[in-house]
Amino acid sequence: MTDNPIPTPDAPTVVPADESPTTESHRRGPAFKPTHPVALAPVGSPPHSVDGFVREFLHELNTTQGVALSRSSVNDQYLALATTVRNYLMARWLETGRKTHEAQAKTIGYLSAEYLLGRQLGNALLATQLNDIAEKGLAACGLDLATLRSQEVEPGLGNGGLGRLAACFIDSLATMNVPCIGYGIRYEYGIFRQTFVDGRQVEQPDTWLSLGSPWEFPHPESAVQVDFAGHTETYDDHGVTRSRWIPEWNVLGVPYNYMVPGYLNGRVNTLRLWSAQATKAFDLQIFNAGDYASAVRAQTFAENISKVLYPEDSTPQGKELRLQQQYFFVACSLRDFINELDPDFDLHKLPERIIYQLNDTHPVIAVPELMRILVDEKKWEWDEAWEVTKQCFAYTCHTLLPEALEVWPVSLLGRLLPRHLEIIYRINDEFLAEVREAFPGDELRARRMSIIAEYPERGVRMAYLATIAGTKVNGVAALHSQLLRDKVLPDFSEMWPDKFTNVTNGITPRRFIRMANPKLSELVTDAIGSGWVTDLERLQELEPYADDEDFREGFRKAKAWNKERLANLLVQRDGISLPPGHLVDVMVKRLHEYKRQSLKIMHVISLYEQVLSGKITASDITPRTVVFGAKAAPGYKMAKDTIYLINAVAKTVNADPRLEGRLTVAFPANYNVTLAEKLIPAADLSEQISLAGMEASGTGNMKFALNGALTIGTDDGANVEIRELVGDENFFLFGMREPEVAALAASGYNPGSLYANNPQLKATIDLIASGVFSSDPHAFDGIVGNLLHQDRFMVFADFDSYMAEQAEVERAYADEDRWTRSAILNVARCGFFSSDRAMRDYLKRIWHTGPLL
Repeated sequence: MTDNPIPTPDAPTVVPADESPTTESHRRGPAFKPTHPVALAPVGSPPHSVDGFVREFLHELNTTQGVALSRSSVNDQYLALATTVRNYLMARWLETGRKTHEAQAKTIGYLSAEYLLGRQLGNALLATQLNDIAEKGLAACGLDLATLRSQEVEPGLGNGGLGRLAACFIDSLATMNVPCIGYGIRYEYGIFRQTFVDGRQVEQPDTWLSLGSPWEFPHPESAVQVDFAGHTETYDDHGVTRSRWIPEWNVLGVPYNYMVPGYLNGRVNTLRLWSAQATKAFDLQIFNAGDYASAVRAQTFAENISKVLYPEDSTPQGKELRLQQQYFFVACSLRDFINELDPDFDLHKLPERIIYQLNDTHPVIAVPELMRILVDEKKWEWDEAWEVTKQCFAYTCHTLLPEALEVWPVSLLGRLLPRHLEIIYRINDEFLAEVREAFPGDELRARRMSIIAEYPERGVRMAYLATIAGTKVNGVAALHSQLLRDKVLPDFSEMWPDKFTNVTNGITPRRFIRMANPKLSELVTDAIGSGWVTDLERLQELEPYADDEDFREGFRKAKAWNKERLANLLVQRDGISLPPGHLVDVMVKRLHEYKRQSLKIMHVISLYEQVLSGKITASDITPRTVVFGAKAAPGYKMAKDTIYLINAVAKTVNADPRLEGRLTVAFPANYNVTLAEKLIPAADLSEQISLAGMEASGTGNMKFALNGALTIGTDDGANVEIRELVGDENFFLFGMREPEVAALAASGYNPGSLYANNPQLKATIDLIASGVFSSDPHAFDGIVGNLLHQDRFMVFADFDSYMAEQAEVERAYADEDRWTRSAILNVARCGFFSSDRAMRDYLKRIWHTGPLL
């Protein structure tokens, strides 16, 4: 037995204050005035020359990796290269921190559960203009830059559009010279590495840290303690009754800093990711008693918090872990920024120094956390704390699906964060008093707007809390923002119409054109100069070149080069062979029913059925390769069944000689940013086929259009704005508009009737049900039954329109000049979709700050 029981999920402990790091370990700066001239000088950067680069590289290889060039492994060489390039950014990073601190500049605190960064080396080489120098320097050492670049493992810090958007935004803010700290979690194993076993998705740990991560800087001396569970109590504070939280257990959040370089401007912002560690990780007494597993149980329990992105939450334990994650990273982030302020800083002026952008509902628990700090720790009055808090947050909603707006059970939140639940109750009580005053006698409205939901169980509606506390609420595309006001949060938009705004998403042209598509970038730069990389609206200058025969030929050669590059990668990466000369038709995005991957694979199945039944011949099909890329959430059965159907169809049609190789399907596993950078530039056709009114925005649609793919899509999300900009003649529009979708749903949608009365739709579904794609005749009963009897996202209703527009795609593709001209105009007219423009919109409409000059 021991007097200090090991924490378990049932009985964690709190570490006493005297066991925390000493004050001395938190000191900033020297203990006394330095005298050496080098110590007094600014931080230097290695010489920007081949010789300087080689010396720095060999120094890192020898002293950091501890190996000679002659005995170094490829991983040694990559790590030395990464740290060398990192060193060229170091002086800029430290100088950025100094200038920001001295200017007391307002900072954007971007709170996001995901950052889908992609590989860092290429972006760092681009930002430092080192690519040619590195290539020559490494060649002089007998090394190949491309080989070392391929050694890098992509950070497992995100899943899809939300995380990729966050990465684009922090890139743009650095490029625009705006102070920003991105805050998130350093997931040890990411979301998962997707593999296929007999066509079914199997999740494997994403061991992205196993060979080292040279781009991060751990700072254990700056660890933040985060408390959980326990109870609250009231006490008398000189005649004032106050509350305090008596936590039951706690963990440490250790910050890992990543550099976020701006493009050729000298600024390097910071991404700060938090890793969970136990406050008391190892019990020597229990270890010496021979119970080795129990001796480290506290460490295991604490570290679960930052193990994986979006832990499976179909169990109570999974739900609790997700809430632990969310509170963990925002508690660390708020404490971190406040701790970095000068000791005499007046927190009443906190909104002048930072605004926290809540990237979806995941970080919304930050609102009651800031209130707790101000009211409980700083002993402010409630009203003054609430006034400051309301100025420190803004909320971006990324969804229109009710199930995607987080609602935490009161029982769970009260058990894990009891003081925060008390604060939320008071926020709600005071807010509902405002509602009743503004709308007297309308008690149903008050119930609808309450932060606390009563059905099906008592829960805290995090989107409502964010809307009440935020200075602004924004959607991420024009249609989405309108539907957000009209359908998702209509009572709130009626009460506060000026609080709602729109910022259409954007993507960074540095990574997704300049880096990902070098041949197109060269063509564009030769035509209009290099300034487009930071001023993407300049792509409009390409419009006249759409009618230039030489430019069209150069554009086609760039696309062909991209296709060849993709084919080489897929052979090496996945053993997938892409037939030459095919239209490359791409649908890559998170696997979800509303995105309608099922409609895309039904198009393939329908073409296959028509050949089998003799309605058409193989020669009638335009040679086409359909490429899918998607991960399904581990507990999302319908999504995983759809993956199995896609792979089963691919296996069948790719092997059927009756198709004469004119229709193939490819589904490379583990789609990520690294693959996207090769796949998107190679695409001819971009599939953006969600049911109208379901997709918030999309950013893949922007990447494809800016890289010269034409879009087939519904009027949904940012598709609406893409179509308006590029013109109807350069966009393949199909399907119902959102009002038609709403009307059909209201009138009583009957997918079974559509199946019975549409011969080609019936033949397509019957082929799936026949067992031709699987040895198990019932393998796809779930998909077929769902479509026939529910079809929540109206695949059947849009089937005919989609098939007709795909026929139009084939006619357009047959006219090479017409297709190329449309593709060039897509590039030329989509400069609006830069994340730089999106950041300017946020700065003007929401954050009310600007670049640090």
